[in-house]
Amino acid sequence: MRTVFDVKDPDTNAYALLTSVVVPRPIAWITSLGSDGVGNLAPHSFFNVACARPPIVSFASVGRKDTLRNVLATGHFVVNLVSADLAELANASSAPFDPDVDEAETLGLHLEPSALVPVPRVADSPASTECRLHSSIKLGNSHLVLGDVLAITVADEALVDGHPSMEALRPMSRLGRDEWGLPPEVVHLTRPERA
Repeated sequence: MRTVFDVKDPDTNAYALLTSVVVPRPIAWITSLGSDGVGNLAPHSFFNVACARPPIVSFASVGRKDTLRNVLATGHFVVNLVSADLAELANASSAPFDPDVDEAETLGLHLEPSALVPVPRVADSPASTECRLHSSIKLGNSHLVLGDVLAITVADEALVDGHPSMEALRPMSRLGRDEWGLPPEVVHLTRPERA
């Protein structure tokens, strides 16, 4: 037996169900700057790779948040990886700060200049993806943002043979409700060749 949740039923909370079954979700901890120069740092769990060539990432802003406003105004953002030791700070940055408050400064996070975009990155994050706005699409109560990837930076200590190491990155993920996923157990499966 299964329970069927009809998303057209007003008693069905599709958002809560989707965030509980589309798991684990990577977290885009996005730094952006407003047109007034005020920094913003916020986690977004509707995040993924959208295209391989050219490299494009996507995130969705549910509602019109400061991140969305800043990215549309300035055209740049940085996705910082949330490692296990940064999880509490990433969660704290999700609080409803006023638009004139810099979350990183308030939370005591150190930012540093990015390599190619005019938006800083979280210095303690082991990896960052520097992006220029490609496009955005309004979808219901959300905005889907696509970003052209200009640079990917990885801390040297997180690289093994020139490739990011999951053991070193220790990425957190978002699950349902207030649940977060710890760094995953890694297994290796060789992709089968065509029969």
